[in-house]
Amino acid sequence: MGAWSCSARTSASAAARSCSSVSTAPPPLFPPRTLGSRRSVSNCLVEPVCRVSVPTERGDAHAPGGEGRAHHGGGTGIGAATAALFRREGAEVVITGRRPAPLEAVAAATGAVALAGDAGSAADVAAAVAVASERFGGLDVVVANAGGSPPSPVLETDDAAWQAALHGNLTTAFVTCRESLPSLLERQGAIVIVSSLAGHFAGPGVVGYTTAKHALVGLTKSMARDYGPRGVRVNAVSPAWVRTPMADRAMEAVGNLHGVDRDGAYALATSQVPLRRHGEPEEVATICLFLATPDSALLMGAVLIADGGAHIVDLPTLALDGARGVQAY
Repeated sequence: MGAWSCSARTSASAAARSCSSVSTAPPPLFPPRTLGSRRSVSNCLVEPVCRVSVPTERGDAHAPGGEGRAHHGGGTGIGAATAALFRREGAEVVITGRRPAPLEAVAAATGAVALAGDAGSAADVAAAVAVASERFGGLDVVVANAGGSPPSPVLETDDAAWQAALHGNLTTAFVTCRESLPSLLERQGAIVIVSSLAGHFAGPGVVGYTTAKHALVGLTKSMARDYGPRGVRVNAVSPAWVRTPMADRAMEAVGNLHGVDRDGAYALATSQVPLRRHGEPEEVATICLFLATPDSALLMGAVLIADGGAHIVDLPTLALDGARGVQAY
């Protein structure tokens, strides 16, 4: 974001002291947030694909609506909720995804700009970044949220299924970030990657999804290491069960196995989670907003696990739970 530039963070008096000082140390890229300051958001790209941009509280140039965000994967579920929340916070939002109908529905409801395309296509992502730059003056935040793939273990995964899982969950984020980084570097922006609890643990029969989500954690840390010193913050969030259309379909399959309806399947899947419930897309969107704004200025390369506490439950408890094999994640 432009408000994250060094010049926007240095007052005239501080600059004068710096000029007369022997020290040539640059000011910190992300200084501590002033207590009581107002959070705001600007230009964003959100992926399912969608991009979102978020302005900071520092300076009129970054008041709500003054910057651009892009969100990949913004058509349904977490992506749609993120786009809606960023718009309510005043951001200019570009959402992208492969299915025009849900994108257009989100755009009509929120005022976001919808662009159909593949987040794994450099040309499609470059076009989304260009729209954010031309219409809103630049790109400040990218939310990489595309993902999902059919379940299968190694011996039942052919080359096409393997490549599809990696493309849909990993390559999309990589290409989106690579094509967005020039604008983010120029404006000192932020990247938020949506991984999964499957990026930390292994559920049964989902080798492609699990591998790709683990790799997203590595991608987050690698980009933070490389581009953090140049002014771009990179962090991730790893949700567990969140009630989205994709999760609903999975829960219907679980329900069929256990003789319960979809709500009952969610209850089984989260029966040993300390919070005792699934998440909602809006809850993950709130975390994305936090990671996109100066409220999280001290976080770099962090992966926030948002699973209701599933990852802290011991294996013996899971082995004895009443879900009879239904994974908490």
